[in-house]
Amino acid sequence: MNHADFFALLETLTPTRLAEPWDNVGLLLDPEPARSQVARVLVAIDLTEPVLAEALAFDADVVVAYHPAIFSGLKRITRETPMGRRLLRLAQAGVALWSPHTALDAIPGGMNDWLATGLGDAATSAALKPCAAAPELAGAGLQGAGLGRLITLTQPVTLAAAVARLKTHLGLSHVRVAAAPAHVDRPDAPALPIDRIALCPGAGGSLFAPLPGPTAGGPALYVTGEWGHHDVLAKVAQGASVVLTEHSNTERGFLPIYATWLRQGTTNVDVRVSRRDADPLVVW
Repeated sequence: MNHADFFALLETLTPTRLAEPWDNVGLLLDPEPARSQVARVLVAIDLTEPVLAEALAFDADVVVAYHPAIFSGLKRITRETPMGRRLLRLAQAGVALWSPHTALDAIPGGMNDWLATGLGDAATSAALKPCAAAPELAGAGLQGAGLGRLITLTQPVTLAAAVARLKTHLGLSHVRVAAAPAHVDRPDAPALPIDRIALCPGAGGSLFAPLPGPTAGGPALYVTGEWGHHDVLAKVAQGASVVLTEHSNTERGFLPIYATWLRQGTTNVDVRVSRRDADPLVVW
């Protein structure tokens, strides 16, 4: 597949117009390619030094990094900064760089919906922030696109059961939990079950903050990668519980699915999920 057709496939799978206005998605680095055809693609969350080394050893033609390596405005790309060195090494090797980020979050069946499946069957599911471009793309099967999800489970679960499901889904041995008192078993009363859950891969605080407490019809559980201390305290005070997994642990497990999409849209292209991409925070 030539480069133009491969980039068109990426755009079809995750239309960049679904991304948030503040985001920087799509083709971020387009050097003179080393080969006329795309033969090898590496998929990762972040363009770290280990991922860069893996891409060069793999002889990749394209790196698809979920998080944009170029995000805020750059005045120069030099060897004086770590990211500058990585971008220059990619360019020198003729490796292109693409980021889907919030476009991959927003699409139906994308990262948001994948995260939701780890909590159980949902009777209802809606975006916390519907995508402004979704109506014009309704004919493309993109109804409901947007950031975050608010789901109602078909069968309520305890907080302990929800946490166990999430750990299994994400392949984690530990998560951080701020439990509302009502969601913990007490001698005088069993834990209240949970059915309404708000979730967002990465950092969902800006989407979660406006939501009301459980007694006002809001979610009883919030799931995301990272969130501020005082924000968590505020939600617990409303009667909701919070589960934090660390930022990219809510995202990385979706990469094999995304890689499968790429394989299904190509022929004779070796698509590999990075083996060296990892969350920077680990349990000691």
